Amino acid sequence: MSQSPSAFGAWIRPMAARHTGEEHRTATMLELFFDLCFVAAVAQAAVAFEHELAEGHIGHGILGYAMVFFAIWWAWMNFTWFASAYDTDDVPYRLLTLVQIAGALVVAAGAADALQHEDFTVITWGYVVMRLAMVTQWLRAARSDPERRRSCLRYAVGILVVQIGWVVRLALPEDWGLPLFAVLVLAEIAVPAWAENAAMTTWHPHHIAERYGLFTLIVLGETITAATVAVRSALDDEAALGDIATLVVGGILTVFALWWLYFAQNAPQLLTGLRAALLWGYGHYLVFSSAAAVGAGLAVNVAHSTGHGHLSDHAAAATFTVPVAVFITLVWLLHHRADELRGRNDLIHPVAVLAVLAATFAPAPVLTTGILAAALVAATLVVATRARGGADLAKDAT
Repeated sequence: MSQSPSAFGAWIRPMAARHTGEEHRTATMLELFFDLCFVAAVAQAAVAFEHELAEGHIGHGILGYAMVFFAIWWAWMNFTWFASAYDTDDVPYRLLTLVQIAGALVVAAGAADALQHEDFTVITWGYVVMRLAMVTQWLRAARSDPERRRSCLRYAVGILVVQIGWVVRLALPEDWGLPLFAVLVLAEIAVPAWAENAAMTTWHPHHIAERYGLFTLIVLGETITAATVAVRSALDDEAALGDIATLVVGGILTVFALWWLYFAQNAPQLLTGLRAALLWGYGHYLVFSSAAAVGAGLAVNVAHSTGHGHLSDHAAAATFTVPVAVFITLVWLLHHRADELRGRNDLIHPVAVLAVLAATFAPAPVLTTGILAAALVAATLVVATRARGGADLAKDAT
């Protein structure tokens, strides 16, 4: 937990690197508060995404959602890895973290305009506020950690330069917006690889895995909340109660299965080096964004069942089945190296993904998807049980 000597934290202390093998390293109350506030931005992005999908603006909605979610995910991810290595929990650290939370709330306020109207002014300033707070944190770390000073300074300089690019982007013609966005995204994700090559920071594998798991949990919870709101608004239509019931059952089965699949893995053992950590950490962009999109897709299908929206049956179904398939695929790809029976699970998961995508054309696509996701959980449990039984027999024989 926190290193602070009191409930209010120390006034100021050296930002010394924490040990990678520190015992009982868990998320702090400040980190949990940070996550909850960031989920407000996730929720606003998902609601705006749902609106775009329901109106039939699928391509525009997907592009806007991907761009908005990058800002949320990247700011969250950078804080998480920094905190794993340099959480001093003194007053400056807490204040700078609260500044980042304020920036996240600004991002949440600007999410709808960015996604629906391509107006990134508010969301850009909120993002820049979050990132400049991180520049200050890295400069503090550089001053207190001589062994990794070059790495910390690279982080600070790299982040600062890219933020200048984001602000400049606002003043350029609209035609430059998307290409420059892509360039700046590449620059953002290149900064950690460049900085860590100077000297790896002391992030804690178990702490990182827990932080990602907690955020996944919160995003899945937000999916349930979004679906509940959609169902509540649709209950006034008595003619659609039967369809809504199948949507509720299918949605609940799906979210429960996604939770089970994600937390059935032993993530810390995968974080063995810089390359593995970067691939695992970056891959969660699609894990988080698809988890939030599942809720948006479920809400779209609820609205579609009551005659609202401008989508065909198959298009509405795809707003749910596709993000479910993406989530299952990414969890499998990110964790399959830890699997004891790679050969069998390498077959089970792709088949399940194809079946979920095929459910788009089923009579009750959401319910079918829920059943398929539950069946995938059951299949992995059976395989894992047989694997443990075989391993026990082999051990007894020796």
